[in-house]
Amino acid sequence: MSRHGSVRTAAVFSLISICVLNARAQANTRGFISIDCGSPPSSGYVDVVTWLPYVSDAEFVDAGVSHNISAEHADMIDLKLPRLYNDLRSFPTGARNCYTVRPLTPGTKYLVRATFLHGNYDGLGPGGLAVFDLHLGVNFWQTVNVSSVSDTFQAEIITVVPDDYVQVCLVGKKGLGTPFISGLELRPLPDTLYTVVANASMSMAVHGRYNLGPDDENLIVRYPSDPHDRVWKVLANLRSWNPTNTTGTVRYVAGDQFEVPSAVMQTAATVDDGFSLRFYWDAYESNKELDYFAVLHMAELRRLNSSEARICEVYLNNGLWYSKPFSPEFRYSSSMFGMVTGSVEYSFRIEPTANSTLPPLLNALEIYVMVPTAERATHGGDVSAVMAIKAKYEIKRNWMGDPCCPKIYLWDGVGCNYAISSAPRITSLNLSSNGLVGDITTLLSNLTALQNLDLSHNNLSGNIPEFLAQLPSLAVLDLTGNKFNGSVPESLLKRSREGAFSLRIEANISSISNDQPQGKKSNRIAAVKVAVAAVVLSVMVVVVVTLTLCLRRRRTENDLSVRPLNGRISKEDNGDAVSMQFDNRQFSYKELKTITNSFEKSIGKGGFGVVYLGYLEDGTPVAVKTRSESSSQGVNEFLAEALHLIRVHHRNLVNLVGHCKDGQHSALVYEYMSEGTLQEKLREKSSESLTWRQRLRISLDSAQGLEYLHKACTPPLIHRDVKTANILLNGSNLEAKIADFGLSKAFNNDLQSHVSTRVVGTPGYLDPEYYTSFQLSEKSDVYSFGIVLLEVVTGQPPILPESVHIVQWARQRLAKGDIESVVDDNMQGRYDLNSVWKVADLALRCTEQAASQRPTMADVVVQLKESLELEEGCERVHGFYAGSGDEYAESSDAASQSTQSGRVQDLVSGPAAR
Repeated sequence: MSRHGSVRTAAVFSLISICVLNARAQANTRGFISIDCGSPPSSGYVDVVTWLPYVSDAEFVDAGVSHNISAEHADMIDLKLPRLYNDLRSFPTGARNCYTVRPLTPGTKYLVRATFLHGNYDGLGPGGLAVFDLHLGVNFWQTVNVSSVSDTFQAEIITVVPDDYVQVCLVGKKGLGTPFISGLELRPLPDTLYTVVANASMSMAVHGRYNLGPDDENLIVRYPSDPHDRVWKVLANLRSWNPTNTTGTVRYVAGDQFEVPSAVMQTAATVDDGFSLRFYWDAYESNKELDYFAVLHMAELRRLNSSEARICEVYLNNGLWYSKPFSPEFRYSSSMFGMVTGSVEYSFRIEPTANSTLPPLLNALEIYVMVPTAERATHGGDVSAVMAIKAKYEIKRNWMGDPCCPKIYLWDGVGCNYAISSAPRITSLNLSSNGLVGDITTLLSNLTALQNLDLSHNNLSGNIPEFLAQLPSLAVLDLTGNKFNGSVPESLLKRSREGAFSLRIEANISSISNDQPQGKKSNRIAAVKVAVAAVVLSVMVVVVVTLTLCLRRRRTENDLSVRPLNGRISKEDNGDAVSMQFDNRQFSYKELKTITNSFEKSIGKGGFGVVYLGYLEDGTPVAVKTRSESSSQGVNEFLAEALHLIRVHHRNLVNLVGHCKDGQHSALVYEYMSEGTLQEKLREKSSESLTWRQRLRISLDSAQGLEYLHKACTPPLIHRDVKTANILLNGSNLEAKIADFGLSKAFNNDLQSHVSTRVVGTPGYLDPEYYTSFQLSEKSDVYSFGIVLLEVVTGQPPILPESVHIVQWARQRLAKGDIESVVDDNMQGRYDLNSVWKVADLALRCTEQAASQRPTMADVVVQLKESLELEEGCERVHGFYAGSGDEYAESSDAASQSTQSGRVQDLVSGPAAR
């Protein structure tokens, strides 16, 4: 690494101003993109070292902080060091921060170079140094280890870009400093260069690119000497090496796939007669199984007479590397190249043959680390669409880099489908409560795989567009709480009526109609509807009041005989009674004693009282939940559970068989769930512990039940007591069902939150925002379900023995990337790591402090389905463990209705004998 010191002069700046136009035009026609990271917006300039125009990074990134390097380090920025090192951009927040550089030419080979100089910009000296990773799109590029505040560092890679843009991402490492970058440069390369290894699935990261023989060890050869702007550094001459040079031009033949510039080939290193020329390098400590690609460039620099001959052989680790003797041509570049793999050290030796009268020579050397870039990025059309949507609405989120990949950096509010044989697709987009203004952009029509779209609680206005009905996969559309006007398109209404998807449009401030306008006739019909509704409401009020008065007068001894199948019970509260109709079987207390054999077998205990096992007349097992007089939950909650269970019907909600309200005896009769609760299963410490696949299926079942309550019920239901003890399991497949609806709350359709007079629920599962503000919403259930997911992943209870909450405990460990220390040991490592990461990340998003930052249950269902696909795909490929082979294809009712490298090291050269 070189250090330089002097100050630019006024004459230099005058020279810049004279050459700006010519240099800018010349470089721009070449497709070069040169970015000075951290420089002020609109502060373009032409660098006097490269004569290339540089622009600010403001239009390529929307995060980070700009800095200037310290004064003492700025003094070394002179004519030998580009101006871009004067400033930098650091990224103190965010796990991944990305530059998006465009326009590029899809399918073209590019040299991408990132440059770094710390320059003590933060005043911390050595304490401010950093180690972080570079990613090229979704693929790992290399690790950057900034070990000095005064040294420059460059990372280069040759890659084929598949799209009209490329993303360069800086990924921080916990506790290892703040990532930063000084410059970013992209240079298009001809298709004829590096054709042997650089392709769509393999890139070449520069390990070393060296010029041998110059006297000036600080010499840098790049543009314009190298028209492709590769950077050639000097490999220091050792005392056993003899430099040689020529002033004549060294050419390369047409079709040469390396095109080494003459300025590099005009010098060379040789050795004394009878010696071999040697050099070596060690494989990276972080990964000794990397594949390398080496290129040796040679050219004879003087015309040999008839008695002279320079013939050599090349050996690698004592084995012949090049198959036949090699003789360089006079002032024409020739190259030997090939893969070098499978060693911790690579030692090259160039030997003269017996027929050679001259020692070997070497002009230049290139060494690359092979970097697989086959990781699938998100579908290009989806990326372009969502980036345009981000710009349109000026969305301020962590929306940088690829939306879906890697999975641990999935964008907030975005859900994706990860198919094995195709690029990931965006299937869910949650932009709720993002302050969006204007109309619904047609850019959304480009997200053709979208299944769930949540635009609720923004300031969107205008008409609801027709194109939304044309999205082929759209299942859930939430437009609640905006300012739309006009009519809902008939095509959307038709899809909703047909059960194609769930549509929510309530709570819009401006006038909006669910029917197509029909002139005055429509107005008359609307008026009639209002009048009829008013009459019906009045009649209902009269009936309720009359029944109440009657029941007060007739509160006498209750009849203990069996009531009709559709009976009536009373909702008692401080002496008041309201009659309610139930559409299921009503049991007498005598019948309950019969079916439970006098309450012989207790199978559990809840807030209401004891739960007993019973059998109906046909032998069907049932669970009888009784209410004791000492119950902590009142009769209101008890009756509320019965009412809620009668009006909801879903395969993942527990089924109510009947009820009993017989004098002072109250009970609910459920279907019997033979496998107990999820809480019991997670606490088992035996070989029968739940597998990851089983946990995922149970989580998905439960999520679908909650999604049904939130999206498909009218009005929506908030459970308010979601926990593992209220998730019941049944049968050998462990089908999961949500139970215990005693605390559930029905919401008016036009409300998204409700002010509660008291907080109810279970400690450890309570939504902190609900607890402090009394504002109850669907997101309160989402928080509780996030705790359930953390229990599923970790096997730990919500409150750990050390009185630490599971959210705090998990966040601390996952922030370090330490997933293994979080996952339940009972699974014995038998799980797909990506699947577990996805669920853990989902759980953390569900348990965000602010309700607005949490996903909806529809989003949760989508993410869990994708996690299950990952796990089942892993099982099919690797056969981790045995299990049911049936595929999970049940969709939610709501939806149906609605060359890793470490620190780059300098190449080490050695004498003839090491």
